[in-house]
Amino acid sequence: MRIQYGGTFDPVHNGHLGVARSARDRLQAGVWLMPAADPPHKGPTAADAQERLAMLQLAIAGQKDLHVDDRELRRDGPSWTVDTLTDLRREIGDEAPLAILIGADSFLGLPSWKEWQLLIDFAHIVIAERPGSVIDPHALPEQLRNFAEPHWCMRASELHQVPAGRLLRLKLPLRPESSSELRSRIAQGQSWHEWVTRPVADYIDQHRLYGVNPRPSAPTR
Repeated sequence: MRIQYGGTFDPVHNGHLGVARSARDRLQAGVWLMPAADPPHKGPTAADAQERLAMLQLAIAGQKDLHVDDRELRRDGPSWTVDTLTDLRREIGDEAPLAILIGADSFLGLPSWKEWQLLIDFAHIVIAERPGSVIDPHALPEQLRNFAEPHWCMRASELHQVPAGRLLRLKLPLRPESSSELRSRIAQGQSWHEWVTRPVADYIDQHRLYGVNPRPSAPTR
């Protein structure tokens, strides 16, 4: 099975990697981290597409079954998920199990996505839940509840049995990292290097991203 994990990754941090590794291990599948070029529901990114792609490649280097998929960066226009899944199905065929991994907040906002009710025809939807951000299938808005009710499953193994059409809630531990808080820490000169991998930290420093302060020069005699 192939799992697509999309986002702006602006920048990619240890929380993103924790989600990807948990999905990989719990679902026994490869995970493709997919940076969005022009996210329709968010404003402009702080780092440009090539910088975000470079940081993702650095972050996952050497990590088993984690990959980068840059297809949305190579496509003109907004990054609509339904278009991405259509493209993937042409690539991998109709019979291979495929899933998209989204957060609980994104799932609640699904009705605002383009042709959202078609997504389940192309792929499974895996919802990453954290303490304080969980989905109650019985308390969903009516439109989303009616959409989701026939598709819920309880076991990850069910995702491997059919190409698409299942909804699975994946409980994950709470992590402190967020991209917005990370950008704020960098801009304000606060501690932030421990929130990202060393290669990503070096890249941010080297390219002076997010308003990073230059490191002090070594004293000279």
